[in-house]
Amino acid sequence: MRKKFSYGVCLVVACIALAGIWWPPILWSYVVVGPLILLGILDMVQTKQAIRRNFPLFGRLRYLFESIRPEIQQYFVESDTTGRPFSRMFRSVIYQRSKRVLDTTPFGTQLDVYDNNYEWLSHSITAIDYFKINEHPRVTVGGPQCAQPYSSSVFNISAMSYGSLSKNAVMALNEGAKMGGFYHNTGEGGLTDYHLEGGGDVVWQIGTGYFGCRHPDGNFNPEAFEQKAQHPNVKMIEIKLSQGAKPGHGGILPAVKVTPEVARIRLVQVGKEVDSPPFHRAFSTPIGLLNFVKLLRELSGGKPVGFKLCIGHRSEFVAICKAMVQTEIYPDFVTVDGGEGGTGAAPLEFSNSVGMPLRDALAFVYDCLTGFDLKRHVKIIASGKIATGFDLVKHFALGADICNSARGMMMALGCIQALQCHANTCPTGVATQNPELVKGLVVSEKRVRVANFHHETVKSAGELMGAAGIAHPDDIHRVYIHRRVSPNKVETYLDSYPYIPTGSLLAKPVPKAFELLMKISRADSFKPDFSGIDFVEYAWAKKPMTG
Repeated sequence: MRKKFSYGVCLVVACIALAGIWWPPILWSYVVVGPLILLGILDMVQTKQAIRRNFPLFGRLRYLFESIRPEIQQYFVESDTTGRPFSRMFRSVIYQRSKRVLDTTPFGTQLDVYDNNYEWLSHSITAIDYFKINEHPRVTVGGPQCAQPYSSSVFNISAMSYGSLSKNAVMALNEGAKMGGFYHNTGEGGLTDYHLEGGGDVVWQIGTGYFGCRHPDGNFNPEAFEQKAQHPNVKMIEIKLSQGAKPGHGGILPAVKVTPEVARIRLVQVGKEVDSPPFHRAFSTPIGLLNFVKLLRELSGGKPVGFKLCIGHRSEFVAICKAMVQTEIYPDFVTVDGGEGGTGAAPLEFSNSVGMPLRDALAFVYDCLTGFDLKRHVKIIASGKIATGFDLVKHFALGADICNSARGMMMALGCIQALQCHANTCPTGVATQNPELVKGLVVSEKRVRVANFHHETVKSAGELMGAAGIAHPDDIHRVYIHRRVSPNKVETYLDSYPYIPTGSLLAKPVPKAFELLMKISRADSFKPDFSGIDFVEYAWAKKPMTG
């Protein structure tokens, strides 16, 4: 192809020159042909891309089409049910509800109800009258050691930092939260002016970088925390142990991104790279975590304090529960983040292959807290791929008291799933710091859509529960949700995730599913202790008897 290109260039140049003898205006075509020839020559001499080097000029088409592949896929290839991570069907219902336009579905479901993993809710002949349904149920967060309990909506904005989102996106989310009466989680990037200007309820997330409450060396700064935590808009404090999109993975904020504004917000040095480690410096054991919870509760004036994690080693959460029993220090809530969570900054392997999915993690956390008789003190918040009323209902059934959504709220802002969150080129101005793109997101318009989406989604969940004869999320149980696990087998969530008795982990014998976890976990260490475990014996004990 290189030779053909060279011969072709010579031929085209010669033909134009000869034609110019009889018709001189054709020589102007060199204005177009010349730059194309130069591009082809550059392709031939560059060494980084073999396609361009072997196919001068024409090889560029490969990179052009690759750059617009997501748009081609979304607009022309995918069906209403095949898009990832959110299909067009679910994106459409978010857009419709945020605009409060017709969101009904004509001509029946597009889902294959005989596919594995198809799920449905059991309805009741004695359904609750539509006009008697509580469209906005509230949940009080705050255990016995909390002086300022918070009345929370059952559906809220999950953690997304300023920096990942634009200032207009943050302001629209916060003002929408105020309009709709729900909370807005700051993400680990810290509490900013944009979170406070709108007047919405805020959950301040404290990550491993302690942004906004740190000393110059990166350690936790109690004085800086106390000053901000007592702001009246800050309703709860969340300690981030890990997140579903990249659990166990820290991060580095490049020096070029540490602008004077970012430095002021995060209490870091302008123009200097900032490390956000994969672990906390303020504690290193389960007991240490709970002492940190107690400290933050005291410094905040008694506001609810909890922690967020994606379940990894299950023994670590068991160890935390053991520490709660031993110290009698109880977090006011636990946020369970599913491994299917999303971010613009996760390596592929972490997004795809690390962290327990939300459904399994949520059931496990609920059972742990119940087994240690701690659930009465601790609320559970589910965070993951949640966007519809049915998503809310099925997570309530697994044990969640409250659900949070990030990507659903982004779509309510106008996100089109362009998959450019990491590139600072988000076309809708949601996940970018490019001022020209940010201008496209009008706060006064988008805040209404955020409030609308919240209202319609919670209303939809209420209607679903009413159809099942349920008046409040507290009344739904795992038996209400069915899931097809094979062509001729259906299980309820109760079959897949059987409950354990309250207090059953406080005395022997413990439920079989928790035997190993109880043996290897300790209140004074996150590290599992396998020293007394014979894995061969354990494997044979688990093997079913035959014959």
